[in-house]
Amino acid sequence: MNVREQYEIMENSILSEFACKSTDPVNTKRVRDEEKCPYRNEFQRDRDRILHCNSFRRLKRKTQVFLSPVGDHYRTRLTHTLEVAQIARTISRCMRLNEDLTEAVALGHDLGHSPFGHCGEAVLNEICPHGFKHYEQSVRVAEVLENNGKGLNLTFAVRDGIANHTNGTASTREGCVVRLADTIAYINHDIEDSIRAGILTENDLPAECTEILGNTKSKRITTLIASVVEHGSESIDFMPDIRKAHDDLRSFMFRRVYTNPDAKKEESKAEQLIRRLYDYFIRNTDKLPEEYRIIAEKADPDRAVCDYISGMSDGYAVDLYTELFVPQFWK
Repeated sequence: MNVREQYEIMENSILSEFACKSTDPVNTKRVRDEEKCPYRNEFQRDRDRILHCNSFRRLKRKTQVFLSPVGDHYRTRLTHTLEVAQIARTISRCMRLNEDLTEAVALGHDLGHSPFGHCGEAVLNEICPHGFKHYEQSVRVAEVLENNGKGLNLTFAVRDGIANHTNGTASTREGCVVRLADTIAYINHDIEDSIRAGILTENDLPAECTEILGNTKSKRITTLIASVVEHGSESIDFMPDIRKAHDDLRSFMFRRVYTNPDAKKEESKAEQLIRRLYDYFIRNTDKLPEEYRIIAEKADPDRAVCDYISGMSDGYAVDLYTELFVPQFWK
């Protein structure tokens, strides 16, 4: 009996009846069958593939809320992803769910996010005939774009959790945990970043929310995690009073930060940058990198250009725009 097989036996004695086991034939199904690893279960393999892929590394230079902020301590899409994974794993461990599956979904949930955060997502959704949603693109990255067009060949449960982390309901409790961990993470770290940026102060937060959730980031995260655990594994959610306070705090953040003119003052420039890059490559598909030219030929130019631009980091998009449209001084 190898290491993986020993662990699979242990899973059955440790995990909850609601947990997705790494031996589940439906949830561990891959598009292409593969020989099993003697050391890692199927969800551990998915986690490792995501962690080592190019799209994951590019998250370090993609916007979370503030566009390319000056300062080492503001969140990027990568640090957001790591915080989601930590929160999701804590919840799953407390509920005796599958931590390996939870971590894989959490690490992969934003693989397809566009440059410049939700601003970039909105522009691509408007100008691309196929539409653009980052959770759908994250699945496309995993299935098609990574690994030189072969994809990562992830299990069904991981792909399903990624696809449903924003809208819809995942087929596993672990996928549902990641959806809540995502909102727990971004609301609270965006509060911290907004205070650092001078957009908010602690006293601005609604008292009716902080009295229930806590007056520090740590206390709020602890309260929200405890609420999910208390609600139980049969359906993954917050307790009703905590749900209301969470939703009210989220609405406050949309009013004061996510639509704040000071926080968003550079977004119009980012929108024009994406529009101009998109238009340029639609008219010049021969200028696309080879892997995207192949997509343009097999599918259509819009699909290829959207894939290319959505995969760019903020810095790469700015550098490419500069190279294409800003005159270079003669040396």
